[in-house]
Amino acid sequence: EAHGERPVDAPDLDRFVFCRVRQDSFNVQVDDSADAGSNVAGIQDLMEGDVHVLKYRVPTMSSTGAGYDVSPTTFSPDGRLFQVEYASKAVENSGTAIGLKCKDGIVLAVENLLLSKLLVANSNRRTFGVGPHVSIAVAGLVSDGRQVVNRAREEAENYKDNYGSDIPPSVLADRLAQFVHFFTLNYSLRPFGASVLIAGYDAFMEALELHVIEPSGVAYKFFGAAVGKGRQGAKTEIEKLKLTETTCTDAIKEMAKILHKLHDESKDKPFELEMAWVTEANGFKAQTVPRDVVAAAEKWAKEAIEAEDMDESDDEEGGAA
Repeated sequence: EAHGERPVDAPDLDRFVFCRVRQDSFNVQVDDSADAGSNVAGIQDLMEGDVHVLKYRVPTMSSTGAGYDVSPTTFSPDGRLFQVEYASKAVENSGTAIGLKCKDGIVLAVENLLLSKLLVANSNRRTFGVGPHVSIAVAGLVSDGRQVVNRAREEAENYKDNYGSDIPPSVLADRLAQFVHFFTLNYSLRPFGASVLIAGYDAFMEALELHVIEPSGVAYKFFGAAVGKGRQGAKTEIEKLKLTETTCTDAIKEMAKILHKLHDESKDKPFELEMAWVTEANGFKAQTVPRDVVAAAEKWAKEAIEAEDMDESDDEEGGAA
């Protein structure tokens, strides 16, 4: 206390520090001097002119992990960064995002959960264009994802100004990964609570690329990827597809089926299916999938799911008989 009116509890813990508190200010200076480790029980409240010197013991972090989640720069004894893990948990609590690399392009699909029935359609988007040949889908906190998207647009613009060509997706993914990782290195920052899927076309290499950047700042390159709440279930369904033989038109239907199949209407809020693609048919331009194409894919997906449910019911009845 600045004036010493209230005693400070000093639990039986390990380390001592000196706190000097001026009477006319609440600024605290911590002094880890050599004599601060002397064996003093309780608190010594001494007057030195207009300064109170409070000597007390402060807690040290336990080996169970408590206290190691205060800063993203602090490792736990078993080598974990809890702040980064919490950021990944924010991604897992959001709608599912899927990316598929097909034989003629890449498709991104996002389960955009609707917070209210009064929300205007397409007003809270999770897919973004970054340059003429790159699209990004966001899972997690959309506000954090927008900051990553803004950085991606800056990197794409700077690359165009410096080299006169569009930024390759691999270079963009590497630069964004460094940007995201920087926010895990400073105690005054926090990790991004978002993962991003990058779909792009490298005109120089004439190659399609799908990258995923996690809150830890790690970047991966995939043929098919999923992040968000239904990540595990989506990966299981993606592994059943023959992506090298699948066109983007077929992939849109399969992705709509996967997201509708994983969505639990009894527990989850209604969602809006949002899609973007980079395909050979449109000159490998990053574009939003037209709403009529998405609507047709959703209709096909719901009918396919109902047909599968009916077949399973018939099989169960036949087995019981």
